Amino acid sequence: MASKNRGIDVAKNLKIIEWLKAEMVDSVGALFKALLKTGNDAAADALAAIIIVAYLLGKRVGVSFYTVDARIKAQLMANINDGHEVEQWYGDLSDLLHYLETQKR
Repeated sequence: MASKNRGIDVAKNLKIIEWLKAEMVDSVGALFKALLKTGNDAAADALAAIIIVAYLLGKRVGVSFYTVDARIKAQLMANINDGHEVEQWYGDLSDLLHYLETQKR
């Protein structure tokens, strides 16, 4: 009986992973459409959906929320140190890193 439940759990997990992948594509499409319009509400909603789905997809494939956060910060720091154009031109990477470090306490 336990192996049958295990099989159901695996199938259920695979199904949710496929659903989350479809949600990601849908959210990216919504973002692209929102960028064609004026106003920021639709773009903000789409960006929020993309971030949420990314975290949930990571969790389903065994990557913890903490690990995702740590990798985001590590990539930001690496790009800052490498002189990424977005950092050089606007300082956006430093701004985001500062935001993340002050919000997650």
